[in-house]
Amino acid sequence: MKTLNLILFCLIFSNISGQETIEKEIETNVSGVTVFIEGAQITRQKTIELAQGETVLKFNNLSPFIDAKSVQVKANGDVTVLSVNHQQNFLEELKEPDDVKTIESKIKDLDSKIELEKTHFSIINEQLTFLKDNRVIGGKNSELSVANLKETSEFYSTQLTDLMLKKIERNKTIEKLNEQKTSLENQLNTISSKKEFPMGEILVKVETKTKTSASMEISYLVENTGWYPSYDIRAKSINAPVEIIYKANVRQDTKIDWNNVKLKFSSSNPTTSGVAPELKTYYLDYNNFPPVYNTSINSVTGQVVDQDNQPLPGTTVMVPETTIGAVTDINGRYSITIPTNTDYLSFSFIGFKTQTLPITSSVINVKMEEEFLALDEVVTVAYGVQGDTDYEGALQGRLAGVSVQGNSRMKSRESESIAVPFQKTENQTTVDFEIKTPYSVKSDNKSYSVDMAVYQVPAYYQYYSVPKINNDAFLIANITDWEKYSLLEGEANIFFEETYIGKSLIDVRFASDTLQVSLGKDKNVSVSRKNLKDFTTRQFIGSKKEETKSWLTTIRNNKSQEINMIILDQVPISKREEIEVDIQDLSGGKQNKETGEIKWEFTLKPSEEKDFNLKYSVKYPKSRSLIIE
Repeated sequence: MKTLNLILFCLIFSNISGQETIEKEIETNVSGVTVFIEGAQITRQKTIELAQGETVLKFNNLSPFIDAKSVQVKANGDVTVLSVNHQQNFLEELKEPDDVKTIESKIKDLDSKIELEKTHFSIINEQLTFLKDNRVIGGKNSELSVANLKETSEFYSTQLTDLMLKKIERNKTIEKLNEQKTSLENQLNTISSKKEFPMGEILVKVETKTKTSASMEISYLVENTGWYPSYDIRAKSINAPVEIIYKANVRQDTKIDWNNVKLKFSSSNPTTSGVAPELKTYYLDYNNFPPVYNTSINSVTGQVVDQDNQPLPGTTVMVPETTIGAVTDINGRYSITIPTNTDYLSFSFIGFKTQTLPITSSVINVKMEEEFLALDEVVTVAYGVQGDTDYEGALQGRLAGVSVQGNSRMKSRESESIAVPFQKTENQTTVDFEIKTPYSVKSDNKSYSVDMAVYQVPAYYQYYSVPKINNDAFLIANITDWEKYSLLEGEANIFFEETYIGKSLIDVRFASDTLQVSLGKDKNVSVSRKNLKDFTTRQFIGSKKEETKSWLTTIRNNKSQEINMIILDQVPISKREEIEVDIQDLSGGKQNKETGEIKWEFTLKPSEEKDFNLKYSVKYPKSRSLIIE
């Protein structure tokens, strides 16, 4: 009987030992990154030697900002994936980069020097106090000679002067050390956030029938990264093609550097409007005012700070629902060009609440509020071909806050991962730019500019002006077949005739078959609009009043080349039968009867000048009051 019990015990122990799961820590490097406008998909690959049985592969030292639901695992080889889980390790701190350690060491050294200088400063103050407290010379009954007085005075003066000079010198040294410390702290802020985050881990439980080697690939989405496009637009003359240099401005603070990775930029193809001013329909009615054209805000600047009023370099500033963006510099300052009719700007920074603020001024300063994150329950699904391994709940109780659903078997190289989901804006198509050479992007909040493409684009140039709003002439490059260049809306640095003339926008959100790119103002084309008072009248005709308005627009070409031009103006539109608008002179302009827009399209030779008259009259009952421009 004892022998039988011993055999049963050995069998049970052998069975338990055979079911023991091995945990293996896996170190990987980032091999590929697909950066979206907000967020990025990270890919890591590793060939791993696996023993027979079950093994938990712990991929550690990952970003703290992994979207747990986006984790995917692809296993090539005779291996079964039983479960995939994501967790955060609160026990181990993220490894600080060497440059961060160097700066922190310098700051610590400066703190010691500042403390030492303060100690010397305190000693000098004590010596000054002692000297002042012992200024009394001689006793009450002793006589003081002139020689003693002179000697004592000289001693006192020498000591006081020496101490005061030392005090000034120590003060200067402390100020200089504090300046150095501030510079280092600012530099540290650009490459390291103040908040500590637990590093991420992905646990993959696999099973093999025999000892084998498996190629594992994991991919996941991370936050606190993104890109936005910008352009350099160069036009040598109005007879030459436009050169468009397409750039990606990428930044990341995922806490993991991307070193020599395959980099791809992915986005959507939105639609555009223009930067040049637009007319509003002029409706004429009693107690109705003509359209008001406020000077539109085409650019916004400001500073972003934290709750302690310290600058936040690396803050992302975006125009919502577009790819137009900017990043704050080392002093927390930013500048962004915005499209017409834009009402809001969005501000986001790691560890702080994202703020979307209305654009009420050309200067917007922002104070960010810290965000406190909680580890919520996440659900992770291992995708693949379902096998016969019954492992539901195998890791339950081991990984707090993580639920596992289902099981899977990855059988061959042809097994495909489910596509990574990302948010798409309606009516947009995906655009991908793959950088052929490996690229490195550090996790330092800085914006890195990557040239993606250079296009020589044929363009038809035309000048455009709305002198009713302002007298500037804008040079517009009209580009056909622009869709094949996969352009996204973004800021553009404009160079015309070998000279930098400012910033504009490429905005494709409302573009049709022709994309219009504003190349800025050209001062060599002068435009003026004035009211001809001699032809502006008011008179009574029977039961009605009649008011006549007359405007003269003058355009002069001061360039050495012939130019094409469009001038826009408008007449009011009546909303009542009793209000009659009579157009008396348009100088050949085309009228849009629905909006009241008047359009002159013409050519101007060098040094040529043209005048256009706009004259109209308005009749309305004399008992009523009507506001006419």
